[in-house]
Amino acid sequence: MVRDQLIKTLNQHRTELMQEYGVKSLALFGSVARGDERDGSDVDLLVEFDDRPVGLFHLMATEQRIRDLLGAAKVDLVLRRAVIEELREPIFREAVDVFSTEEMEVSRPSHDGSD
Repeated sequence: MVRDQLIKTLNQHRTELMQEYGVKSLALFGSVARGDERDGSDVDLLVEFDDRPVGLFHLMATEQRIRDLLGAAKVDLVLRRAVIEELREPIFREAVDVFSTEEMEVSRPSHDGSD
């Protein structure tokens, strides 16, 4: 239930996260994704950014905004490309997609100019 509410909240703010912070995709992993979180569990999120430069301050600002949106005490943003090889398979297997720009492009109706 916690997982579904977090996904819903993040999706309600997806436009802001994409446009203002450059978030390209977001996925939950860890205890919240598995549904075995406890009081005080952190929210672990895999993130991909668009082509803009992402430094430490940008990452921290994005993490803070997500923490504010979720009302969570602890949010850990992990760059998808930075996950070490030994952890990729288990993390990616349990990851639950929140949103991605590719998903939006696929679902967006195409305009062929025939109308």
